[in-house]
Amino acid sequence: MLQKLETYLQNMAPAGIALAFSGGVDSSLLLSVLEKMYRQTPFKLKILTAATVLQNPAESRAAEKRLKQSGLSYEILRFDPLQIRQVCNNHPDRCYWCKQNIFSRFRQSATAAGIKYLLDGTNADDLKTYRPGLKALRELGVQSPLAELGINKAGVRTMSKEMGLNTADMPSIPCMATRFAYNETLTAEKISQAVKGEEAVKKACPQIRNLRLRIDDTLARIEVDVADFSVLLQAREEIVEKLKKIGFEHIVLDLEGFRSGSRDKELKKG
Repeated sequence: MLQKLETYLQNMAPAGIALAFSGGVDSSLLLSVLEKMYRQTPFKLKILTAATVLQNPAESRAAEKRLKQSGLSYEILRFDPLQIRQVCNNHPDRCYWCKQNIFSRFRQSATAAGIKYLLDGTNADDLKTYRPGLKALRELGVQSPLAELGINKAGVRTMSKEMGLNTADMPSIPCMATRFAYNETLTAEKISQAVKGEEAVKKACPQIRNLRLRIDDTLARIEVDVADFSVLLQAREEIVEKLKKIGFEHIVLDLEGFRSGSRDKELKKG
């Protein structure tokens, strides 16, 4: 499958490729494959990434560090998505408006560099979940090699291990807006509180892999894998103390455990 991906990308290379890079498992695989191709035969290649308030600052720094290490041409887009009404109000189609804004700018950057193809890391599994941002990608002509080749997350991780990438087992890193209920007004302060809250739990339980802190006003609902409940409870006092200092009044453990996209189920109830 790795050879199939390389062939797919090699067919695009003569017209130039711009990659939207988030630093996650999927885009990191694409970056590494493109980097390998470029070392063998240089072509027009530009890496584009966004740094916004909706990301954990540590993740943004890690992505930027990776780009610097690559030695490839890259550009970092810094803007405030909370200036977009639909994003600020956390509308159910928030992701569409955010990606439409970001990828419009990416497209402009690629075009200015004489690059035809703009790629992203959407994989085949993403097509099966609620992702309104995919509509924006289609409208802007963004191509998703992993999804188009039928490569799912498990396949991405397998290929990443084949290439020896340290991102192979990295947990997914969705934007921080997913921690809040739809239609709740987002602010930089709320998002910062969510970031600090998750970091506090991770520091108390560094062995926990999957973690989300779902926030409803002053209530923090912790989602971790069911297998990690005992680990979390052993650090209960430390976690409660730290989260209360951050500003949460009620701290609860979600007995259903970690569920990616658990906020999306609220839409079905509505």
